[in-house]
Amino acid sequence: MDFYEKIRTLPTQPGVYLYKNAEGQVIYVGKARNLRSRVRSYLLAASQANAKTGTLMREAVDLDYILVANEMEALALENNLIKQRKPRFNILLRDDKTYPYVKLTLGDRFPKVFVTRRLRKDGSAYYGPYFPGNLAYRVAELIHRSFLIPSCKVDLSRYHPRACLQYYIHRCLGPCVKELTTPEMYAGAVKDAQLFLEGKHAELERSLHGRMAEAAEAEQFELAARYRDLISTVHQLEEKQRIATAESDDADVFGYHYEGGCIAANLFHIRSGKIVDRREFFWEELPEFLTEPVAEVDTEEELEAAMMAASQDESAPDAPAFDAGQFFSALLKQLYIDQQYVPRTILVPVDFEDRESLATLLAERSGHRVELAAPQRGDKRSLIDLAGQNAKQSYTQRFRVLEPSRKAIQESLADVLMLPELPKRIECFDISHIQGAETVASMVVWEDGAMKKSAYRKFQVKTVSGVDDFASMREIVGRRYKRVKDEGQTMPSLILIDGGLGQLHSAADALEELGFTSQPLASIAKREEVIYVYGNEDEPVVLDRRSPVLHLVQTIRDESHRFAIGYHRKRREMRDRDSELLEIPGVGQGTRQRLLTHFGSLREVREATVDSLAAVVPRKTAEAIWGHFHAGYANSSPLTVLKQ
Repeated sequence: MDFYEKIRTLPTQPGVYLYKNAEGQVIYVGKARNLRSRVRSYLLAASQANAKTGTLMREAVDLDYILVANEMEALALENNLIKQRKPRFNILLRDDKTYPYVKLTLGDRFPKVFVTRRLRKDGSAYYGPYFPGNLAYRVAELIHRSFLIPSCKVDLSRYHPRACLQYYIHRCLGPCVKELTTPEMYAGAVKDAQLFLEGKHAELERSLHGRMAEAAEAEQFELAARYRDLISTVHQLEEKQRIATAESDDADVFGYHYEGGCIAANLFHIRSGKIVDRREFFWEELPEFLTEPVAEVDTEEELEAAMMAASQDESAPDAPAFDAGQFFSALLKQLYIDQQYVPRTILVPVDFEDRESLATLLAERSGHRVELAAPQRGDKRSLIDLAGQNAKQSYTQRFRVLEPSRKAIQESLADVLMLPELPKRIECFDISHIQGAETVASMVVWEDGAMKKSAYRKFQVKTVSGVDDFASMREIVGRRYKRVKDEGQTMPSLILIDGGLGQLHSAADALEELGFTSQPLASIAKREEVIYVYGNEDEPVVLDRRSPVLHLVQTIRDESHRFAIGYHRKRREMRDRDSELLEIPGVGQGTRQRLLTHFGSLREVREATVDSLAAVVPRKTAEAIWGHFHAGYANSSPLTVLKQ
C-alpha cells in the first residue's frame, strides 16, 4: 500500500505510530488518542514549511502503528519504544543517571547489603531511592557498623579457611568461616536490618530492648552493651525522621533555559520540605521537531482546506519555535514511567497536552495520588522560578565553557562512580610491554586536584612470563597494596585501572587476597571510553564526551600510560645497550636487532636451538651464538637477561 494511502486509512482508535526510513529504521515514535487525526496533521505541518517536520516526512517511507485500549497505555508504550529504538527525531534522555538504592540480597544463603542504581527481579529487597546519592552509602555503612552485615564479594555459599579484615574490625559477623556465627544469629541481624530499612524503628527498638535484657540476665554484658548502643542509634534516627516528616511532602520541581538551539533543565528533589539534591540535563542538538503542535484534522476536506490556508499565509514563521510543553511531556515520560518511586508532587513550568493522562498513569503505577501541575503563581511557582534560575546558570557553565570548580568535579566523580566520599587521592595503574618482553607497570597519583609526580611509582613485573596482562596487573596491585598494608598507610579514595573487565577483576582479586573487600575500584576501557565500576560491571558508566568527569579520568589514564611507556622504553634501551649478543664475534647491531625482534627477549635467544637461530641468521653465526651461551656460560643462571 502507498505510504500516503496508508496514512489516510489509519484507524481512529488510540495507539502508537512509528515512522520508518528507507533502511527500515524507526526515526520517530509518537502516541495519539486518534491515530488517523494525529498522523494526518504531519502532512499539514510539512506543508507549512516546518523544517523538521518537512525533513521527517521526506525521510519517512513507511508507517507502523500499534493499537491500545486507552491513552495511558499509549503513553507507556511510547516511552518503552523510544527507549528501545532511540529514534533520532525524538527527544532522548541522554543523562541516564539514577539515584541509588540499598539492596539486601534476601535470596542468598547469607544476605549482604549493597548500594546499586539498578533494580532487578532477583529476589532481593530494594530500599530507596536516596537523595543525595551519598546518603545510600552512609546507610550501608551504618548497617555494616551496627548490624554487622557485609557487602564484600566473598562467596558465602561455601565456607573459607579464614575471615577477612572486616570481621576483625567488627564490621561483619564472619559468615564466611564456619562456627564464627550461626545461621540463626545471622538471620536475626538481617531481620533487624530489614526493620531499620523499612522505617519500622519502634518495632526494632522493642526487639532490641528484649534481647538486651536477655543478654544482661545471662551476664553477656558485651552483647548487652552492643544492643544498648544500637537502641540509641535507632532512637536518634527515629527522632530526626519524625521532625523532618512533619514539615512537608516530597516533590520534584523542574526549570529550564532555552537559547540558541540548546537547552539546560534543572530538577530539584525536595524531600521532607528540604531541597536535598539537584539534577542537570543538557541537550546540545535539540530536535527541531519541538514546534507548536499542528491542529489535528479528521476529514479530507479539512486537510485540504488547512493546507490551502497554510500555503496562502505569508506570515508563517520560517524557523520552528521551541515548544516547552512538548519537551516536558517527553522528558517526564522517560524519567518517571518506569521508576519504582514517584514523588507525590511534580511541578513543571509549562502545561502540556497529556499532563492529566500522565498523572493518572503515574498514580496507577506508584499506588498513590500524583499531582502533576504547572502553577502560575504562589509559592510553588517561586520554586519553579528558582529551578529556572539555576538552569540558566547551568546553561552558562555548560555552553559558555566556564571551567567547573575542582569541588564540583570531585562531587560529580563521586556521584558517577558511586564513591562513598569525595575523592582526595586516585592511584592509576597501567601495564606496558612488547609481545611480553620487558613487561613493566606504572602507578600515577592524582591528589587534591592535580597530578602528584613525587608519588609516581615504577614496577618491573617479576613473576609473569610472556603476554599476560591480567596476571601482571594482579602482581603489581598485590605488591603495591601489600606494602601499603604492612606500613599502615592510607588506601586511596579510588584505584583506577587502565584496561577492561579482565584487568579490573585481576586487580580486585589481588585486593581481596589482602583483605581490602570494600576498596573503590574502577577501570576505563580504551577506544570505547567506558568506565566499569567494580561490583556494578553490568552497568558500565558511559559519559558525555564533553563531561569534565570523563576528561579527568582520561587525563589520569593517559598520564599512567605515558609514564609506563617511558619506563618501558628506558628498560629496552638498557637491554639493547648492554646486550650480551654484541659480545659474540660476528654479531652486530643489525643481527642483534633481528634476533630480539624474532625471539622477543634475550632469554628466548639463549634457549633457542641452532636450527631455530639459523632461521634468522647464517648457520655459522647461529652456531657461534649457541656455543657462546652453552659453552662459555654453562654455569650462569638461565634467567639473567641483563649485565649487571
